[in-house]
Amino acid sequence: MATGYFTHSACQKHDMGPGHPECPQRLTAIDDHLRAQGLDAVLLPGDVPHATLDQLGRAHDHNYVIGTLDSLQRLEAAQDHRSYDPDTIGMSATREAALRAAGAAVAATDAVLTGKLANAFCSVRPPGHHATRHEAMGFCFFNNVAVAARHALDVHRLKRVAVVDFDVHHGNGTEDILDGDERVLMVGTFQHPFYPYTGDHPLGTNSVNVPLPARSDGRAFREAVQDRWLPALEDFRPEMIFISAGFDAHREDDMGGLGLVEADYAWVTEQLMHVARRWSKGRIVSCLEGGYNLSALSRSVAAHLRVLSGQM
Repeated sequence: MATGYFTHSACQKHDMGPGHPECPQRLTAIDDHLRAQGLDAVLLPGDVPHATLDQLGRAHDHNYVIGTLDSLQRLEAAQDHRSYDPDTIGMSATREAALRAAGAAVAATDAVLTGKLANAFCSVRPPGHHATRHEAMGFCFFNNVAVAARHALDVHRLKRVAVVDFDVHHGNGTEDILDGDERVLMVGTFQHPFYPYTGDHPLGTNSVNVPLPARSDGRAFREAVQDRWLPALEDFRPEMIFISAGFDAHREDDMGGLGLVEADYAWVTEQLMHVARRWSKGRIVSCLEGGYNLSALSRSVAAHLRVLSGQM
C-alpha cells in the first residue's frame, strides 16, 4: 500500500500578512522540493473535503466551532481580516483553509483505517496543535490532529491511539482537548521555557512531556525519545499513531532554539514506524505543524516522507 499525500490549494490562500512566518510559501516550498526529489511520484494524492461540524465538535466546544466559523464567514464576505490573538489572524480565505486542513486529517484517517493507504501525511495549514477546545491561538484555528484522533476513536471505534508531537513548541491545545481521555497517549518534546510556556507539568496522566532546554541537539532529542517515549508507547500498544509533525526544532529555524537536523526527523519517524508495525498495523497519520525556514522545512518533510513511504 502507498503513502498518501493530502493537501489542498485552499490551504495556500490563507495569508496572515507580509512577514508573518506561517505563510503560504511553506506549502509551496514543500511541494517544490518533493517534486525535485522525485518523491511526488511515490505518494498517492488524497481528496480533501471540508471537515464537518460533527467532526470539529468531537475536539472543540460546539459554541466555539459555530462562533469561529461564523466570524470567519463574515471576514470572507467582507474581504476583511481580524486578530484572534496577537499571532493569529483570520482573513477572507481562512475559513476554507481551516475546514480543508481539518478535513484532510479526517480523510487521511479514513483512508488508512479502511486499508486504502499504509500511512499518510497532511501538508496543510493553518496548523492545529495550539488550538484548544475553546480558543484559537498560536497560528491555529482548529486542532487537526485532535479532530482526527477523536474521529478514529468515536467513529472507527478504536480503543487506543497515540499522539506524538515533536514541534519546537508544546502542543498545549492537543493536551487541553485530550487530557484525561484514557484512550489516548500523548508524547511530546518541545523547547522549554518557550511559547506557549506550558507542558512542563502535564495536565493529566495520559501525557509524557519531555521539555528540552534551548540549544539541545539531536542527541538530547533521541535520548528523550528512547528513554521516555518508546517505553510508554510500547506499554500503551496504540492501534493507530497520529503525528503533530512540526519541523521548527531544526537548527536552521529561527523560530526556536533547538538543534535538530533532517537525520533526526528521519530517525524518529523510523522509531514510530517500528512501534506502528508492532501494535498499529503500520497505521500512521502525520499532520504538518510548524517549520518556518523554508529550506529546512522542505528538506525535513522530505526526510520524514522518505521513511513513511519506504524510500530510505
